[in-house]
Amino acid sequence: MIIIGEKINGSIPSVAKAIAEKDAELIKHLAKIQTEANATFIDVCASVEDDIEVETMKWLIDLVQEVTDTPIAVDSPNPRVCVEAMKFCNKPGLINSISMEGDKAQVVLPVIADTEWEVCALLCDDTGIPQTAEKRLSVFADLMAEVKKYNIDPSRIHIDPLIEMLCTAEDGINMVTSVMQEIKKQYPTIHITGAVSNISFNLPVRKILNQAFTVLSMNSGLDSAIFDPTNRDLIGMIYATEAMLGMDDYCMEYISAYRDGLFGPPQK
Repeated sequence: MIIIGEKINGSIPSVAKAIAEKDAELIKHLAKIQTEANATFIDVCASVEDDIEVETMKWLIDLVQEVTDTPIAVDSPNPRVCVEAMKFCNKPGLINSISMEGDKAQVVLPVIADTEWEVCALLCDDTGIPQTAEKRLSVFADLMAEVKKYNIDPSRIHIDPLIEMLCTAEDGINMVTSVMQEIKKQYPTIHITGAVSNISFNLPVRKILNQAFTVLSMNSGLDSAIFDPTNRDLIGMIYATEAMLGMDDYCMEYISAYRDGLFGPPQK
């Protein structure tokens, strides 16, 4: 599983406070604990006013890179901020995110075309969030047509099929998992990603729903996800699911992760 660590995000009250007060130590701590938990990318999202977003992103990225060389996931709803923030990163990372809304894809794709940068892409467009699998796959087709213009390999694309609240879904997760399956059928090397915790909004005991969704979605092609990598229960569930799906020869990754203390009872 490609883990996009979600803890450095200005929409989280404690992080917003740290940004406002320039609490560098908290930001560095969050970067370190996510690295220790084997995050593949560390997501950095400022969630501040437009006029200070780029400078805030630089401050955050510089702090993260002081304590870890884990690649950065540059996160902003503004594609031009993402492109600017790329310049502050010491190595290629992930753009989070683009879509077929406005000119987001056209701003980012040509910039990353001849690099090793990867990108998350949401299956929405100027009409909003599609309500059917067919429409989401239509947006996906349009997106991949743009990707092909710049000869970007599908393995550098993380498709977010748009994980929505379970409590408002008419058929559970069937629609979104059918989209995942079709995408993987068309492009076996493409990644399927998403914010796991979206599924459980407004429901009790959210962590159980998040775990159940992750397991079921992995069986449909989810191989990249945005979540808290220090969540030991979810990490354990991911390693167990990979083993059961035949993705872990002789359960060696599961055993190694347990021995490294990534899940299970806290190591003494």
